[in-house]
Amino acid sequence: MSSYSRKPGMVPPPPGEESQTVILPPGWQSYLSPQGRRYYVNTTTNETTWERPSSSPGIPASPGSHRSSLPPTVNGYHASGTPAHPPETAHMSVRKSTGDSQNLGSSSPSKKQSKENTITINCVTFPHPDTMPEQQLLKPTEWSYCDYFWADKKDPQGNGTVAGFELLLQKQLKGKQMQKEMSEFIRERIKIEEDYAKNLAKLSQNSLASQEEGSLGEAWAQVKKSLADEAEVHLKFSAKLHSEVEKPLMNFRENFKKDMKKCDHHIADLRKQLASRYASVEKARKALTERQRDLEMKTQQLEIKLSNKTEEDIKKARRKSTQAGDDLMRCVDLYNQAQSKWFEEMVTTTLELERLEVERVEMIRQHLCQYTQLRHETDMFNQSTVEPVDQLLRKVDPAKDRELWVREHKTGSIRPVDMEI
Repeated sequence: MSSYSRKPGMVPPPPGEESQTVILPPGWQSYLSPQGRRYYVNTTTNETTWERPSSSPGIPASPGSHRSSLPPTVNGYHASGTPAHPPETAHMSVRKSTGDSQNLGSSSPSKKQSKENTITINCVTFPHPDTMPEQQLLKPTEWSYCDYFWADKKDPQGNGTVAGFELLLQKQLKGKQMQKEMSEFIRERIKIEEDYAKNLAKLSQNSLASQEEGSLGEAWAQVKKSLADEAEVHLKFSAKLHSEVEKPLMNFRENFKKDMKKCDHHIADLRKQLASRYASVEKARKALTERQRDLEMKTQQLEIKLSNKTEEDIKKARRKSTQAGDDLMRCVDLYNQAQSKWFEEMVTTTLELERLEVERVEMIRQHLCQYTQLRHETDMFNQSTVEPVDQLLRKVDPAKDRELWVREHKTGSIRPVDMEI
């Protein structure tokens, strides 16, 4: 269920609200709040109102409308990820119990209606997929984290579940691990370069064929010198790899894991609070049912036997039932507040995780580009070390070498002749 895109508390507009097909004045757009109430945003002035703006110029909105200057919104949400509307408590509902015997079971139809329109998964209330239309995504043009990780997912390793937010954190920590492994890979690459440079420098000092003479001897000496130059190039390459690639990869977000744990604990605490509030709602609902059952039983006793004591018992039972109804309404309100808080923090945090992931990928891409750039530069410098060798090899002249050697080592130019008798 990790891709479950229905968000908690988001319900379709109540009867009487117009659909999105109604033509609005220029510059106005309509959205649904997470509680299903339609509101309107002026994309030019950033004004918002609960009342549909008039299509006639110069005619103000209804007196009951509320306008405010807000930051630009995206699909009904501010850029910060928080809803662009005042919070409502429409996620769960219950009717207040009164003394009227016809209203004694008023919470039961409400509970039945809630079950028909909503579904509760791990203490989170979602719109029922069979009775309510698909919700509008917060970022419909993107596969955004904030739209697809509201529900929990079955753990493939066991019978438990993993929260959608936990999956996002696991991805973030996996990304950090991949980044660390990339840094270790570059470290190995640096070690190869250092060893290669060391071996080249050692080989350049080898005395083999050092007695070669003439222009060929000069070319051979340049070959050995080019090895020393190439060793220097590779040493510089390894040093730049360390400072410009490996070190940034290793040090990027050193405290990332610690920060992610703080974030995890924050969201987990909100979920625990939500679960606690949900348990309180169920306890209050059960208490109300018991109080109503007690009131109904005493009412039936009054019909059978009229007495002052029975009337007093009914009044007491009615007061307890009313109090239980008030307690349930208070618990529902606290639950909805907790769920709204969790919803807002989830939107804000998932968008932040999304931004961090984009930032991480871009950072790695840039440093890998730096690696390839350094590699190209190394190849270019290596080429420059052999260019003098090429020049000397083109000048090798065996005849000239022979002349020079003969001039230096000749023993005489008189050839022997035949002996005379």
